[in-house]
Amino acid sequence: MSVPSVRRPADLDIVRESYDRVADTYVEMGLGDVRAYPWLRAAMDVFADAVRELGPVLDVGCGPGAVTAYLADRGVDVSGVDLSPRMIEHARRLHPGCSFGVASATDLDLADSSLGGVLGWWSLFNLPRDVLPQVLASFARALVLGGQLIVATHVGDGEVARAEAYGGVPVEWTTYLWQPEQLAALVEEAGLRPVAELRLGADGQFGPLVVLVARRDH
Repeated sequence: MSVPSVRRPADLDIVRESYDRVADTYVEMGLGDVRAYPWLRAAMDVFADAVRELGPVLDVGCGPGAVTAYLADRGVDVSGVDLSPRMIEHARRLHPGCSFGVASATDLDLADSSLGGVLGWWSLFNLPRDVLPQVLASFARALVLGGQLIVATHVGDGEVARAEAYGGVPVEWTTYLWQPEQLAALVEEAGLRPVAELRLGADGQFGPLVVLVARRDH
C-alpha cells in the first residue's frame, strides 16, 4: 500500500530554482562531506551500522550525494533523491556508482514497510511547519520494524527568510528553525521512538544544530 501524499508547499518551485542556482557553488565549496566533521561522521557511522542489514535506505534531499556515497562505501544499500535537478546532475557525475533521482520530500511514493532507513540530513528545514509532520509520518510508515530515521537541522526559534546563500548566490527560501524538544515531539507523533540526540553549538561555520535518530518499534 502506498503512503498518502502530503501537502505541496506553495513555494516548492521557488525553492527548487534557488537550489538549482546554488548547486554549482555548493559543490565548489566542498560542502556536505561528513568526513570533515568528526561528530557528524560518528553519528552517520552508527546509523550505517544500525540499518545496513534492514533493507534499502533513502537519502531524502541528498544534494550532490556526498552522504549517500559515504553510506554506500560502508555497505549500505542506499539511494538519494533531491528537489533540485542540478544537484542531482552533480550527484550522478561525482558518484556514478550510486542511484539518484529528482523528487521532493513531499511527493515521494513510498510503500509501507519498504525501507530500512531514511535520512533527512539538512534537507527538511525548508518545509513549512504544517508540512513537516506529514513528511515525518510518511517516513515512519515507510520504515520496516527496527528501521531508523536520522534528521539533522538548524536549532532556533522562528523562521529566517534567506535572500542569498553559499557565497552570496541569490536565493529565495525560508529556513524554519526548531528546538530539539519540538523536533523530538514531532518524530514521536509520527510514530517513531527517539533513540539518540546530538546537539552541537555554533562554531563559526554552522549555527547550533541537532541530529536526531528515531526508530520504528511497531
